[in-house]
Amino acid sequence: MINKADLPPCPVETTLMLIGDKWKVLILRDLRSGTKRFGELKRSVTGISQKVLTSNLRDMEENGLVTREVFPEVPPRVEYTLTELGMSMSPILDAMAKWGTEFQEKCR
Repeated sequence: MINKADLPPCPVETTLMLIGDKWKVLILRDLRSGTKRFGELKRSVTGISQKVLTSNLRDMEENGLVTREVFPEVPPRVEYTLTELGMSMSPILDAMAKWGTEFQEKCR
């Protein structure tokens, strides 16, 4: 988890530090519906490479947005779930979806 002393003074910058990457926003979007396995996320986040997905999930786990559960099976099964902190970002994603829908309608 990030130390409060390491956070920027601007709240918007803090938010962008956590989810400013396009991939992180899309991962959050897809995990809002529930727990997903790595392969499911790889398929649902169109265009993301395995390396980038792994890196973003690790960063999001470190920042307390997602939890990672590894099941001792062969082959190993790994599942990702939004934490309470991650779920608290839902209003941000809702606002982005609303704005995007309105913009798309204006462009038609």
